[in-house]
Amino acid sequence: MGNIMKKSSNKVIAAFDFDGTLTTRDTFPAFIWFACGWRRFILGFLLYSPLLILMKLRLRSNGEVKQRLFSHFFKGWDYTRFQAAGVDFSQKIESIRNEPMIQQLEQHLQQGHTVYIITGSILEWVQPWCEKLGVHAVLATLVEVDSGNMITGRFKKPNCYGQQKVERLLQLQPARGEYTLHAYGDSRGDKELLAMADVATRCR
Repeated sequence: MGNIMKKSSNKVIAAFDFDGTLTTRDTFPAFIWFACGWRRFILGFLLYSPLLILMKLRLRSNGEVKQRLFSHFFKGWDYTRFQAAGVDFSQKIESIRNEPMIQQLEQHLQQGHTVYIITGSILEWVQPWCEKLGVHAVLATLVEVDSGNMITGRFKKPNCYGQQKVERLLQLQPARGEYTLHAYGDSRGDKELLAMADVATRCR
């Protein structure tokens, strides 16, 4: 991909999607399989297959379907148990690394750029893995936990997808005119972030 040129007057921020960009496939279903077992995974996805089809046809939003799946599998879990499952699963991500994109991320870090991961995946398994890369922050989907430390089945904020990715970045770095933005993504959920970037790289 060559050397990255930095504007002399601006700092550089590199924003990377996670699933399908730094990894070779989506980690959300893989985490469900890992945490819940294959029988429950298959039964759950069969139950929600009509809704998944509607999402593929763009008749239901990604956020709605994802939250309903998340609630089905994890509502009522103790958060400590969920967090531990996320840490354990993060070690499995090594087997699905997308090496060219990770090398690109490392190049940004070597040049002193600020690097963020902005993803619709859940923070509890993305952050432990991404911290090993030395990134500056992980902006991900956050789960809601009640006063008894139990997962409610809802997300604390909207699913970090589409325009939400832009909004999360601007909350962290609101002075848009003061930095050059490089963005990397692979799917419809990255469209708005890529459109916002000065340098956009679609990974597929």
